[in-house]
Amino acid sequence: MFNHKNAIAMKTLVKYYLNIIPIALAIFLAGSSHAQNGNGSYSSYSGSLKDAKTRQDIVFAYITVPNSHIGTVSNSEGEFTLKIGNDVKADEIEISHIGYKKKIVALSSLKANGNIIFLDPSSIELEEVTVRPIDPRQIVIDALQKIPYNYSESPNMLTGFYRETIKQRREYISISEAVVDIYKSSYRPSGGNDRVKIYKGRKSANVKKADTLTVKLQGGPSVSLLLDIAKHHDYLFMEEDIKNYDFTLEDMVTIDNRINYVIGFAQHKYITTPLYYGRLYIDTRNLAITHAQFSLNLDNKEEAAKLFIKRKPAGVKFVPISTSYLVNYNVQDGVYYLNYARNELTFKANWRKRLFNTTYTINSELAITDRSLDNISRFPYKESFKQTDILNESVEAFNDEDFWGEHNYIKPEESIQEAIIKYGKRLKRQGR
Repeated sequence: MFNHKNAIAMKTLVKYYLNIIPIALAIFLAGSSHAQNGNGSYSSYSGSLKDAKTRQDIVFAYITVPNSHIGTVSNSEGEFTLKIGNDVKADEIEISHIGYKKKIVALSSLKANGNIIFLDPSSIELEEVTVRPIDPRQIVIDALQKIPYNYSESPNMLTGFYRETIKQRREYISISEAVVDIYKSSYRPSGGNDRVKIYKGRKSANVKKADTLTVKLQGGPSVSLLLDIAKHHDYLFMEEDIKNYDFTLEDMVTIDNRINYVIGFAQHKYITTPLYYGRLYIDTRNLAITHAQFSLNLDNKEEAAKLFIKRKPAGVKFVPISTSYLVNYNVQDGVYYLNYARNELTFKANWRKRLFNTTYTINSELAITDRSLDNISRFPYKESFKQTDILNESVEAFNDEDFWGEHNYIKPEESIQEAIIKYGKRLKRQGR
């Protein structure tokens, strides 16, 4: 029998997505410019990552400074920018990705721009694997039970970069991004809740003026933290609900030069409530969940649609097409920390008695760029960004090419960068 608490948890994870209102009711919010000039206090390195054999782009790889908490993520075109403060003792960077050997690159070999770095695919030698009967369901249960021991038992202060985009068909209608401060509570059961607040942010609403509907994303970075399934595994599946899933051992891969089980999961066919399906990557030695990719089962589209909609006008039918969630952790000194979270939703809005429908794609991603174990302070609730807040209504407009200064960020994809440039020119023409 499906646990009702699980349904509530699932709805919490996805309910923030859509706040759809008729375009006639949309309010244009214009903000003042916010400038920050670089002062030479950091060095910046940009480049792209490619497979050494196929020369294909390596997307969502993790670029970090060893023995520090500084890092970033390559974008969907394999490009990255990493900023390192001049007060940081750094001689090299470290690059990791599922299925590739960890790469160490000396900073002295890098230019400011145009670096191309090749990663070598990794393979698992049979002698590396201890052959024993494997019950994938039990591995997942054991991994959940080991969470308090594999992840940080103390709270952390994190710095992150968050970006959300909304596209109507192929055109961006909204781009918002922010540097965020995060109070990351302990992974112990009594650890309490995380909190996030906006340090600085910017937006470009209506890069292309939306027709018919305005689509808004609710919750922003505060809900992205719910994708931390080590902290919030009940949003994916509660331990008592594991019986509702089938688990299979699909593969074994290397992550950070360590062997991981790849365990696939999907709901039983007799369960009609939409649940998730996907893959968990679990370290074979300590059973830490190192990576997860999953989606919501959309076979029952009407039931699935109820999980997403916050508000919509009469006469519009919401039809989800696809969902995708990804979360990654990195390890330092034997302790695992949240590193990156990403989700994407594509849906159609069908108007009653109209010939054409419109496809929208919503994407959000959160990359942890720095972490501190010192001066831990849980900031007041009134300062935090809440699950009911909308980032696009909380930040200022694009108008500064060096807006992020020394802060690390996810390098925009070319199409996003073009939209940002167009919006910046529009602001200048309008005198903002």
